[in-house]
Amino acid sequence: MTSYPTPEFRRTALAPGILGAIVLLAGLALLDNAGGYLFIRFGVSILALIMCVFAFQARQWWWIVALAAIGVAWNPVVPFAFHGQLWVAAQFVAAIVFVAVGILVKVRNPEDRNRRP
Repeated sequence: MTSYPTPEFRRTALAPGILGAIVLLAGLALLDNAGGYLFIRFGVSILALIMCVFAFQARQWWWIVALAAIGVAWNPVVPFAFHGQLWVAAQFVAAIVFVAVGILVKVRNPEDRNRRP
């Protein structure tokens, strides 16, 4: 047992949020390459759906709407043919949403040793 305090909450969506933002920003270089951008679509849609689960567990359902929209817009199964400056702007907005959800979604830590009985 350690004497260091444990955090009161966990940010379970932070790692997939940062990873999703990195994938989206890296995808800007592959927008013209249909084969390479397919991997970006897979990564973004899967990470968005994983973050939907974390938002549901944290009971912050309002984030599920934005994350589900990202998951649908970047889905690789039935891809939408978006292009142009609006799609580039959507990449940046989605990256901001990923980071915001990662920072703001918190789940209570069940192993909090600082809690008083």
